[in-house]
Amino acid sequence: MNSTSLTPLEVAELLKITKNTVYELIKRGELPAYKVGRKLRIDKEDIDNYIKSQKSSSISSPDTQQQEITLNDIPSEKNETKLDDKSIIICGQDMILDILSRNIESSLPSIKSYRSYMGSYNGLYNLYNNKASIASSHLWDWETSEYNIDFVKKLLPGIPCTIINLTYRTQGFYVQKGNPKNINGWEDLKRDDLSYVNREIGCGVRVLLDGKLRELNISSNEINGYNYEENSHLAVASAVARGKGDFGIGIEKVAKQIDNIDFIPLQKERYDLVIKTNDLENPIYKQILNIINSDTFKDELEGLGGYDLKDTGKIIAET
Repeated sequence: MNSTSLTPLEVAELLKITKNTVYELIKRGELPAYKVGRKLRIDKEDIDNYIKSQKSSSISSPDTQQQEITLNDIPSEKNETKLDDKSIIICGQDMILDILSRNIESSLPSIKSYRSYMGSYNGLYNLYNNKASIASSHLWDWETSEYNIDFVKKLLPGIPCTIINLTYRTQGFYVQKGNPKNINGWEDLKRDDLSYVNREIGCGVRVLLDGKLRELNISSNEINGYNYEENSHLAVASAVARGKGDFGIGIEKVAKQIDNIDFIPLQKERYDLVIKTNDLENPIYKQILNIINSDTFKDELEGLGGYDLKDTGKIIAET
């Protein structure tokens, strides 16, 4: 096949996705890209490979005669939309954030709401660096057994933040149908007859796993498959279903979407939104809180199933 160079916009049109999603695929290393001058280009062959395999790819290194790309070289949603009173960027991967984004645009027609599909750690980092308006977080601290609060304090030092609950989700192991390896809980991480499907650095699942390894005094070098990473709950569940690994961690809701998967519940996690406290004085953010607390929004989430909405809209902490 002759390699044809495409722009991010052309790739977006080809894949029927937004241009911002193309940038996210490049940032996460799922779609190789290179620079011609200051412009990004993607080879048609790499797009075909992405469609066929859905496997993560590494951005080319300098010795391939393609310029190495850093994340700063890739236009972010902030750079394109100029994060201001006319745009909102929400970081996180759960589908309920897509619903929130849609409700924001419906309630505030003059506001454009963008989604950035990155993990919790990187979302908080972007919030600190003014590259995001709102970050979702489900980061478990193995020393305190608490979610999010300590991470917000550490990753946004000196910046007052308000942590608002969105939902509770059940985290657990995805295992093959019938659980042929008899996997039951965290202690099974010590077994050398199992292969694991991991998540990328910076996401809440990876932080949870690494914390549990510390708690159980297990080295990551002892985990067969620790370096095999997928970039979503859905991808991990699919990999286990296809026999790419014996087990992996994810949320219960996704397990119900994949054939040949059983779910072993481990613990309930708190999934929160983090907003800079000063921003809450802005009428736009006040309306966003009204949306989260509205019966309409909660009813829509209730219809999805798999979410515990007992504290939705509740202020968990102010740091």
